Amino acid sequence: MSDAGRAAAHPPPRAAARRAHADYTGGVYGSLLAASVIVGAGTLGSFPRVELVLLLLLTGGVFWIAHVHAQLFGEGLARHRPDRHVLWRVCREEWTVVKAAVPPAVAVAVSPVLGLGVQATQWFALSVAVAGQVGWSVAASRRAGAGRRLIVWSALVNLVLGLVVLSCKLWLKH
Repeated sequence: MSDAGRAAAHPPPRAAARRAHADYTGGVYGSLLAASVIVGAGTLGSFPRVELVLLLLLTGGVFWIAHVHAQLFGEGLARHRPDRHVLWRVCREEWTVVKAAVPPAVAVAVSPVLGLGVQATQWFALSVAVAGQVGWSVAASRRAGAGRRLIVWSALVNLVLGLVVLSCKLWLKH
């Protein structure tokens, strides 16, 4: 393998850290997951706020574990003894799945202070989740050095995905 090939296969630690920090895939996915949890919970009737907050955070945690597991086996660790440094790196990289559940959970938690009823709380949290999804995609695009046009496309695609989830909520309620 050439020096350039080795450098591409094993980038310097700073470049690898920057690339890992720029990977907000879990944030986009986690926001869409949170929106789906809110829609699902809302279709089953009124959900107490504490239950919805816990459901959002626990679902984010379970999917984080699933992502860590998938990444570890995706890196070929099924054939090799796992290294704890790799485990911790993957745990950190996938943590955005959980982080994405926090803003909608906070929206649910503060909704009584805002005087929101159960239905309005669900819409508020759902809007926060969709906004988060768009925000994560824009952050990822910008961090990756994408041009303005690609950033806008990324935001639009994620907005449409969020609107599909919103449409599901409307459709399931009627």
